[in-house]
Amino acid sequence: MATTLATVEAREVLRCDSCGLVQFRTSNSICRRCRKALEIDEPEPLSPQLVTSNAAGAEGSEGINVARAVRSVRHDRCLSQRQLAGRMAVPRTYISKIENGKAVPTLSSLQRLAQALEVGICDLLHDGQSRRAREAEAVLADPFLAEIAPLIAQMDAFQRAMFLNQVREMAGGRRRTA
Repeated sequence: MATTLATVEAREVLRCDSCGLVQFRTSNSICRRCRKALEIDEPEPLSPQLVTSNAAGAEGSEGINVARAVRSVRHDRCLSQRQLAGRMAVPRTYISKIENGKAVPTLSSLQRLAQALEVGICDLLHDGQSRRAREAEAVLADPFLAEIAPLIAQMDAFQRAMFLNQVREMAGGRRRTA
């Protein structure tokens, strides 16, 4: 983390916490000497709202959990917090605070977050259970899968393994002939 010392002629002067070099902020925010990232703890353009104790208590309820949704979608997209923060042009610590429920994004931040994750805002406002339910509905929309789903539930572990092996063989055979 870098320490902001001053702003001179609209240029920010920083001290690198790793090597101690005092320097102007570079366009890529990397220290000129040790090549480590110069980060500021608090996001300047965004002012996160702290979650009150009442909101933290409601986390286990059926309410909206943006933190869980952001983390889930970020993992699905194979993004690190740093990569997501780079897409949003905010500090990594802001993403961490959102995912840990210590900050609630504003509507404009939520929109930028959704754009950075390449999802709709609704996907971040739906909790993980409703998202899983939508995915299950999409799978069961296929007539073949809808027909075999109740039958698979009645099979024991050995029968399921045999069935899956047969399906894999058929799918593999189809690829070779196509």
